[in-house]
Parts: sequence; C-alpha cells; structure tokens
Amino acid sequence: MSLAGRMNLLVTGGAGFIGSTYVRLARRLRPDEPLVNVDALTYAGNLEDLRDLEGDAGHLFVRGDIRDGAAMRELMQRHAIDAVVNFAAESHVDRSIMSADSFLDTNVGGTLRLLEAARAAGVRRFVQVSTDEVYGPLAAGAFDETSPIAPRNPYAASKAAADLFVTAFHHTHGMDTVIARCSNNYGPYQFPEKLIPLMILNAFDGAPLPVYGDGLQVRDWIHVDDHCAAIDAILRAGVAGEIYNVGAGDQRRNLDVVRAIVRLAGRNESLIRHVADRPGHDRRYAVNADKIRDRLGWRPRRVFDEALAETVAWYRGNRAWTEGVRSGTYREYYARQYAARLALP
Repeated sequence: MSLAGRMNLLVTGGAGFIGSTYVRLARRLRPDEPLVNVDALTYAGNLEDLRDLEGDAGHLFVRGDIRDGAAMRELMQRHAIDAVVNFAAESHVDRSIMSADSFLDTNVGGTLRLLEAARAAGVRRFVQVSTDEVYGPLAAGAFDETSPIAPRNPYAASKAAADLFVTAFHHTHGMDTVIARCSNNYGPYQFPEKLIPLMILNAFDGAPLPVYGDGLQVRDWIHVDDHCAAIDAILRAGVAGEIYNVGAGDQRRNLDVVRAIVRLAGRNESLIRHVADRPGHDRRYAVNADKIRDRLGWRPRRVFDEALAETVAWYRGNRAWTEGVRSGTYREYYARQYAARLALP
C-alpha cells in the first residue's frame, strides 16, 4: 500500500522526544495536510518541544490518553483520520525495573485500545513505533526482521507484547499495520534521564557520570532525525503487515560514547563513575536495516561523531530548556500556552 496522496494524520506521543521530532518533520514536508497530535503529557511530554508550531493552523494538539479508546475513536472519526503513527509509550528501562505497571497499561493496553479505535474508525494505516530491544541481546551479527523476539526487561516485554497485538490485528482483522523497530536514538530535546543527555548535562555541571557496570555494553546509535525520516518512509510506502528494522549501523560501546561526550564538554574522564550494573542489562543490540534501505530507499544521513558534537552544542546552547526540564518548570508552559486546549475537543 502507498499513502502518497493527501491524508489526515494522527500522531500519538507527539510531545515526546521522538514524537515531537516527527511532528515537526511532517509539518515541514506536508504543511497543507492536517496533523492531530495527541499526548497525555506525562513527565516526558513537553509542549515546549512544539514551540515551532505555534500559530500553525494545520497542527492540532490534543491532550489525550491512548488508553481511552472511546476518546481516541471519537477523535479519529471527527477528524477523518487516514493514518495513525503511535509513538506513545513509557520508554525508560530503569523505570520499568522499578515498576512495570505503567508499562503494561500504556504500552500494551494503550496500544490495544488505539488499535481497536483505529479499526472502528476505518483508519487506513497504523504504524507502530517499536524498539530493537524486543529482540533481546546477541553476541554477534545483527537481528533482521525474521529474528525471534526475546525481551529481557519489563520495558522490552511491554513493547514486544504491543507488537504482537499489532500483528494480530493485521492477520485477524485485515488491518493495514506496519511495525518499525529502531535502535537507540539521540539528538536535541531528549529527556535527560537517557544516557546521552544525562552525560552531557552532568559533564557541563562537573557532576559524576554514572556508567553501568564496565560500560562495555554495545548499542547501535541513530540520530532522531534519521529515525523520523524512516518512520515517514514506512508510513508512506511500507508494506502492510511488515516489520522494518531501523538502524544506522553505528555500533558504539557505552563507555566510548561517554568518553566522547567528556571530550566535547571540555571535561576530564575522572568524572566517570562505574556503578552497579542494571539488572538484566543486555550486553549488545544491533539490527540489520537492509530491508528498509533496499525496499524503501531510506538511508541515514547523520554521522555519529559529527551529530554527537552537534547534540552537545545544542544542549549547551539551550540551557533554559534543560534547566526547565530538570526543575519541572517546563510544565508551567502548559498553562501559559495551551490552557484552553488541554482537553479533548
């Protein structure tokens, strides 16, 4: 299926790091097509990330929860939604280890409610934004889309379960669904609980840089702009029922990433502190992205070393944003700018 023509798009989780990046991309690419942006505005949702879209009549922000299936169905029907891109998720592994309830509720239950709403509303395409963590760890090589899923932490388990529901709705109900499984993202506006922004901000402050275990865990890093370009290619040209791995093929050890950040921040590696390893910490992830490259023509454009330097520079130049997130004052922006629009219309 191709969605090359005009369409009405619903993006969930569109005030989060990756979701807001995608929303800004979609508005640049197709300013004449309406986009409804739904986010529950939990701790990681930040409306300041959407400042560029103030005054954009084609972008409608709605505070809503994907677990509210009736509200989601009403929204889809009211705005004649053609396609849904689901970024909405609890996404931090450490939080899932402390308590998995919200991950089950949002990532599994919320995705199920959203699928049911999309099916009832006659939505033409449903794109599920997943993660490479559903595959679990591997010693060598890279996962392709036929690799079995074997999640080993509660977050990954919740995303794997959501993927299975998406696939089940395709096979059982004939829904046009597509799944994207991406590797680790980085870039501007990332919430500071994640590795790269946490290390950047701590390094700026001269604070300790906590590294789990020996720091030799390997991840495939991709800039958020490249991920969002891949999502858009999947939305427009992906094949119904298919899974597409998204990765830049740029594998780095966590410790090496932290050391690079230290250098870019002008600090000394004496700030690095090795701490007790995370329970069930997967040693290595890597995905084979040949399918999306060969079939959809997508290619990553950002080179890690250059893009990491740009990311460090962005956080250095946007300390008001980072301090607002750290202190919690970013939530005041909701009341100042969106007080009249925080409920479902």
